[in-house]
Amino acid sequence: MITAEEYLYVTDRALSGMVTIVKDLGDELANQAPTIDGANTPFAILTHCLGVIEAWAGHRVAGRPLDRDRDAEFRAAGPVGPLLERASTVRSRLHRDALAAEPDAPLRASTPHALDHGIRTQGAALLHVVEELAQHHGQMEITRDLLLAGRRAG
Repeated sequence: MITAEEYLYVTDRALSGMVTIVKDLGDELANQAPTIDGANTPFAILTHCLGVIEAWAGHRVAGRPLDRDRDAEFRAAGPVGPLLERASTVRSRLHRDALAAEPDAPLRASTPHALDHGIRTQGAALLHVVEELAQHHGQMEITRDLLLAGRRAG
């Protein structure tokens, strides 16, 4: 089994990568989506990942109340600065939640989510956070590359 510190090392790498991409793209490009049907902006992807952390680590693992509009996460837009501040706050909470988690213990809260039937322990909920951060970090890297390539071509 991995330690909480090892877990946080992995989640921090993915989250830091996404934060760096959004920061480097700046307000304009971070709020643009590639010209592919259904593509998301880097701003929206990071917003969604913060929602994932709050839902799965904050709510299901730590038991905090959840006020989340998942659909709105994909429409999110705005200046990068406040989003980066929120990312820092959410990362700090994730650290506290992971360090206090009881991996084999049942979830402290649940919601009507399709994955809830298969994810029943705090450890599994934290694993789902890693899954989401890893896949969306890769998505954001491709999104960044497409946006920068489009800028160079234009």
